[in-house]
This record gives sequence, structure tokens and C-alpha cells, in this order.
Amino acid sequence: MEVWAAFSLRLMAYAIIKTGGRQFRVAEGDTIDVDLLDVDAGKTATFGEVLMFTDGKDVTQGSPFVSGAKVTAEVLEQRKDKKVVAFKYRRRKGYHRTVGHRRKLTRVKIKSISLGAKKAAAKKSEE
Repeated sequence: MEVWAAFSLRLMAYAIIKTGGRQFRVAEGDTIDVDLLDVDAGKTATFGEVLMFTDGKDVTQGSPFVSGAKVTAEVLEQRKDKKVVAFKYRRRKGYHRTVGHRRKLTRVKIKSISLGAKKAAAKKSEE
């Protein structure tokens, strides 16, 4: 009985969004690091490229995106990732080069996931 209770807690709404060439699975309240966004800290960012949405029961899959769906997030901070070092060398040739970089990231907290397609479908059915 306890196993089913734990399983039912996992059935929550989440979405898969695309930003910066990557895909992220997000739910309300999640904090994720995405590639640098041109949004100041404290402001809201909106992700319109929603690939999939589920509310725990129904799954809505886009082709390629779910129309009308959007994910709203609050920008917490602009930060840099850990340093990545690339070291090149050729043995016995005296050649070695060290290059590195730190990726610029934006940390966001997911506030809401809305599926606008259901609202649009309801309006069409009323007409």
C-alpha cells in the first residue's frame, strides 16, 4: 500500500523545454542552469519551445512544439560554470598548449507551466 502512495506522488506535471540547443525536463519549483539569457536577475523569462507536457495523467506531445504552451521562470542569477581545461600535446615534439574557458550560465527557477492549447480549443468549441 505504501508503494502505491509513493508512486502516486511521482505523478506530477512536468514539461520538456528546449533552450540553448539543449532539452530540459522541468517541473514547477525546479531550479536549473541554462545557457546565458539576456534577462536581468529578478525578472521573468518565458520559454515557448515546449516539446512535451504532461499533467500526470494526460501527455501532450508537440510536433515539434506544443502550440500555445509556455514555461515561465524567474531569473535568479547570472553565473559562470566550473572551469573546463583542454590540454593538447604531441609526445616527443615539445608541443603543448593549454586552453580553457568557463561557460556563462543563467540560473532560473520554474514558476509555472501553462498549456494554452486547451484554452484555445475551448474558445473554438464555444463559437
